[in-house]
Amino acid sequence: MKSANQEIRPVTTKINSKGNIEIGGCDLVELAEKYSTPLYVFDEQTIRSMTQSYKSAFKAYPKMRMMYAAKAFMTKAICKIMQEEGFGLDLCSGGEIFTAKTSGFDMSKTLFNGNNKSPEEINMAIEYGIGTISVDNFFELALLNNAAQSYNKQIRILLRITPGIECHTHEYIQTGHLDSKFGFDLTQVDEAIDLIKNEYNNLNIVGLHAHIGSQIFERRVYFDEVDVIFKEIKRIKDRHNILLKEINLGGGLGIKYTDSDKPISVDEIAQTIIESIKTHSTKYGIEEPVVFIEPGRSLVGTSGVTLYTAGSSKQVPKGRKYQAVDGGMADNARPSLYQAKYTVDIANKPNENKDKKVTISGRFCESGDILAKDILLPEIEEGDIICFYDTGAYGYSMASNYNRVLKPAAVLVNNGKSDIIINRQTYEDLCGLDVIPDRLS
Repeated sequence: MKSANQEIRPVTTKINSKGNIEIGGCDLVELAEKYSTPLYVFDEQTIRSMTQSYKSAFKAYPKMRMMYAAKAFMTKAICKIMQEEGFGLDLCSGGEIFTAKTSGFDMSKTLFNGNNKSPEEINMAIEYGIGTISVDNFFELALLNNAAQSYNKQIRILLRITPGIECHTHEYIQTGHLDSKFGFDLTQVDEAIDLIKNEYNNLNIVGLHAHIGSQIFERRVYFDEVDVIFKEIKRIKDRHNILLKEINLGGGLGIKYTDSDKPISVDEIAQTIIESIKTHSTKYGIEEPVVFIEPGRSLVGTSGVTLYTAGSSKQVPKGRKYQAVDGGMADNARPSLYQAKYTVDIANKPNENKDKKVTISGRFCESGDILAKDILLPEIEEGDIICFYDTGAYGYSMASNYNRVLKPAAVLVNNGKSDIIINRQTYEDLCGLDVIPDRLS
């Protein structure tokens, strides 16, 4: 069965009676008029469709636990949706921990992940009752144990390992291969466990954590990842007489940005993971563990679009046609960072022929501020509303104030209703942390 990650557009997308694109029962042109642009729009039904796809796909394995990788897009409203859908949260900063806590999220269902957690963040995690901490290195083991001692608490931990698996994705988002900043190399695991057993008495190791990358289109890598983890659990049991009963497989399922993308479905990865768990549980004589997965992009990516207003244009003699919009690399860094490609529509001209080649450029003072290169669209006029699909993940979460441009608002749409979930930044917000030293006054 297809899941929403295999669609380019949110599941509620249609052309309405006005001839405009509509998502979540809301006219995109009217949203642009009401909230201004750039504007992030999230379709609640698409998000919930994906959470339900995961729950349905993995229902055959009762020990499966779902964790939303909050780095994809983190707001209090998203926390509420994930809690309602029965998902935990995978968090990787003090800011994400604070957001979860202040949203009222059940912190026992959270995991703190990251390769260089600060002492302040570790203390915050302990104070706020984080459920589990995934430990990435020896430095952190010592830091965490000292903090746990000071709070007189036992902390549940996973050891994050690098499984040595490369998936065919962009090198910047490969995290499971051996040459990686993340996790313990398998040759370091014994030393780490000896420290936990003999010195770090406030740490309770319950399992292993691995992650093999992002925007993954392959099934086999998940099968192989489970094999590596089970083999290591068996070795740890034999070497240390410790039976680890939990594993975290990370996330990474890809989404469809353009017609050339062919992501696998949630059902397909579920079949692969469950098959691998059962195969390797038997092979290594290990009880089937509690299994965590951490989807992020696949849960929210397809749900989100970004709306821009067309501004100036430039026709290079015998060259490209550039069409500028009122946003760019500060609200979507992925084209500049990863050479990411997107599907684009004109929200007020969805039925017109896409027969004009154009390059959509941003408003920022960088030649590399290009959102889409040499794509086909209808003739663009000043004031048209340009819609970029699949920006729900890593759009707002990677946004900046480059050129001191304000960060956009975000709205959640559902059944014809739109609600602000992030207010548009103001100039007062922008300058609110600036300080002029007395000597300059």
